[in-house]
Amino acid sequence: MRLGVISDGISRDVRAAAETAKSAGLTDIEYQYLWEYEVGDLPLARRREVRAITADNGLRVSCLSRHIFARQPVQVEADSHEYREQMNALARCIEFAHELGTDIVRMMSCRRETILFGGGGAEHWVVANHAWGKLQALMEAPLELAARENVKLVIETGNGTMVNSAYTMSKLIDDLGARGRLFALWDPCNTLYCGEPPTPDGLNFLADGKIGHVHIKDAVVEPARASVTFCKLGEGHMAPHLQAIADGLREHNYAGSVSLESTYRPPGGGFADGFHESMPLFVRLYG
Repeated sequence: MRLGVISDGISRDVRAAAETAKSAGLTDIEYQYLWEYEVGDLPLARRREVRAITADNGLRVSCLSRHIFARQPVQVEADSHEYREQMNALARCIEFAHELGTDIVRMMSCRRETILFGGGGAEHWVVANHAWGKLQALMEAPLELAARENVKLVIETGNGTMVNSAYTMSKLIDDLGARGRLFALWDPCNTLYCGEPPTPDGLNFLADGKIGHVHIKDAVVEPARASVTFCKLGEGHMAPHLQAIADGLREHNYAGSVSLESTYRPPGGGFADGFHESMPLFVRLYG
């Protein structure tokens, strides 16, 4: 596995983030927010600057991550202005990915409908009937674009989105018949919020080459209190799973990149301080 970091978890100043990643011994960097821009929105001069900074620090871009479709309701129509805007953003990210030499682009999976499946009368009262089928229809155009542009499309297991677990990610790949075309950006800490244990469940659902990229962070997750508190790696509810995830990825011959998602901000410090606090365990487990 290659080790990296999501750059804006250190700083939105791209040079500061890249230099910190290099000095920490990381080989990869993932871009999401750069200066005042979301990835895919940078003007040409800034794109050139990102390429130069990345090369100057000897880093490889593992993934471009934008929150495409994250805020869209699944009821959005494919011929609507809102849908076309998201597709245009995806196209810009893919263009920038080619410039940076990465073939992995992240998107999300529409705003969450809470209950997608059920029976025994639940389908009459509480299931968001047809939402899953609508999501599949909305994903066809992104898959076609990714195939034309020869990039890997990854969907993150995100808390507020339709795909919020390894199970639903695996099901989406299978139901679309998209194995080898669509992959999981597996964030096992996110899946804690919907009650899915990362190990063994998450790993087993995404076996057989369904993982395209991985985010690692830690948190105290309390769904009943609608609360998440980020913490130093190894000190939250991910602690029992971190070693097993590393072992499982190796067992499944995962040879992609793992990004430390530096979302922890220690008291009195900044996100860069949280990055340095979590790095030793991150490297020991996944390096």
